[in-house]
Amino acid sequence: PPKKSYYGHGQAVLRRRAGRCRARRRRGAFVLMRIFAFVPPTAAPEVKRRINTFMAEKLKIIPLGGLNEIGKNMTAYEYGGSRLRGLFITHGHEDHIGAIPYVLKQVNMPIYCTRFTAGLIKLKLQEHRLLDSTKIITVEPGSTVRAGKFQVEFIHVNHSIADSVAFAIRTRMGTVVHTGDFKIDSTPIDGEVIDLARFGALGHEGVLALLADSTNVERPGYTMSERAVGKTFVRQFTGCKKRIIVTTFASNVHRIQQVIDAAHACGRKVAVTGRSMENIMKVSTELGYMKVPKGTVVDLKNLPPEQQVIVTTGSQGEEMSALYRMAFSTHKQIDVGPTDKVIISASAIPGNEVTVGRVINELFRKGVDVVYDKADMLHVSGHACQEELKIIHALTKPRFFIPLHGE
Repeated sequence: PPKKSYYGHGQAVLRRRAGRCRARRRRGAFVLMRIFAFVPPTAAPEVKRRINTFMAEKLKIIPLGGLNEIGKNMTAYEYGGSRLRGLFITHGHEDHIGAIPYVLKQVNMPIYCTRFTAGLIKLKLQEHRLLDSTKIITVEPGSTVRAGKFQVEFIHVNHSIADSVAFAIRTRMGTVVHTGDFKIDSTPIDGEVIDLARFGALGHEGVLALLADSTNVERPGYTMSERAVGKTFVRQFTGCKKRIIVTTFASNVHRIQQVIDAAHACGRKVAVTGRSMENIMKVSTELGYMKVPKGTVVDLKNLPPEQQVIVTTGSQGEEMSALYRMAFSTHKQIDVGPTDKVIISASAIPGNEVTVGRVINELFRKGVDVVYDKADMLHVSGHACQEELKIIHALTKPRFFIPLHGE
């Protein structure tokens, strides 16, 4: 037979090696880079071009923060050396959006997020006078955004803040599932359960890598539903003759909603204090994420203590927070004492235990009745425990796994 050209020979070699590579990939080996690393110097230009293109298109996952630590959550995805295409936000917690104004001062790029997260980000950008120069694109869960060589699908998940999402990030190398912070709540306050069917469909299509929330990986079982806290509020409010002060994370709209619902059910009125709490209330009510019964949130000046509920910031013992100032008698409007009951509906973030303890101790010294997490079901985690993590792994069936957001 006629002698093959080197170009034809090169094509045949590539096809044979690609076949062997696919077989190895099915067995779990990832060796594409090594197989195609050798390029004969006499190879045809077309073969060299194809090989060089393939070699250049690597998917890089670069954690910039949030691994081996709590906070500073940011991960960079790079594919084929493309430029910055955007900032994709899973949810609106401070450790995920707090740095955005400072990043934008260095590199301006569009922000992709859900509606509630966008509302919180806009508050920050207004403070830094960056709102007019920043492009914010709101995306509904179930939608897909194209950003350069990436396609990013938004997937609804449950967490301790409204409008949280995971991402399915598609590239030519495969799909990466980035869960963000999540839990599986079968009875969420807003009625929107996590989209487990979509995770299962992605697993059926094939998932290259899973990057999953590992905060509660050491906790067995399942995370309790947020609704469990609402029942505790009703139990704590019923029959109480004192003024009630509740502190929780300002961003936990569903927790605040349950405080308001419990107060309404027990014939109490509600006031809000603390700048971040006031801002969250404003955004969540305007966007429809919180439903306040008419006449429930009022000025409490002329009401007896047994009809009052104050929702405040300071669950982490922050020195400038409203609860801290109440405890140390520096709050301008509210003095606390034996006629008050303080409910701390949060657990201390690692590193904040000492400051939270100082506030609790000072409240006790003033004769305040303090109820906190260890005494009742006053807080549930927003992160998945072991059985929930197993479910996500079973649904997505990833070839590679990278735990996130733990220490």
